[in-house]
Amino acid sequence: MTEMTRVQQRGVRLPRTERRAQLLAAAQRVFAENGYHAAAMDEIAEVAGVSKPVLYQHFPGKLDLYIALLESHVDELVKRVQTALDSTTENRQRVPATVGAFFDFVSNDAGAFRMVFESDLRGEPAVQEAVDRATSASVDAITETITADAGLDEDKARLLAVGLVGMSQVSARFWLAHHQSMSREEAVALTANLAWRGIGGGFPLKDS
Repeated sequence: MTEMTRVQQRGVRLPRTERRAQLLAAAQRVFAENGYHAAAMDEIAEVAGVSKPVLYQHFPGKLDLYIALLESHVDELVKRVQTALDSTTENRQRVPATVGAFFDFVSNDAGAFRMVFESDLRGEPAVQEAVDRATSASVDAITETITADAGLDEDKARLLAVGLVGMSQVSARFWLAHHQSMSREEAVALTANLAWRGIGGGFPLKDS
């Protein structure tokens, strides 16, 4: 962002939702570059092209801003998972779609997935709660689908859902860090095939 752009933005009044989105985008950039502890509200305001009072009108402090940003990333991941589950009624397609949701989340914005899966502020209760929701909400969505389609009781369906979520997010992070020579499609297929052999082979879709 150029200095002229920042100056121009300071004189523009945006609707509250747009301003909030602008501030979160600026915070993401600063947190990604500096880490939480070294990030300063002054710099976030400067990157966003607003005064500090404007920033503090939306977020009382740096931790509030961090948690709001983290929550937005968690919402995005959960939405990706739910969209994948709703994209088809065939479990053979649902498994790779769900695995792919995690790969897409990890590869589309490295700063987002690191905040969710590698946050260094887990000692903060609100941060830990948001991080836990990334897993629990995904597991809930998958559990509901497996229970309905495979006819399993909730405890068994939840265990399978936990396995699929854990496998997907760990595999996606490992792929991003170590195997970018392997295409996203190949990595998703390998992970999904492993998951499908367990879910599809042992728990076929029940008759309607």
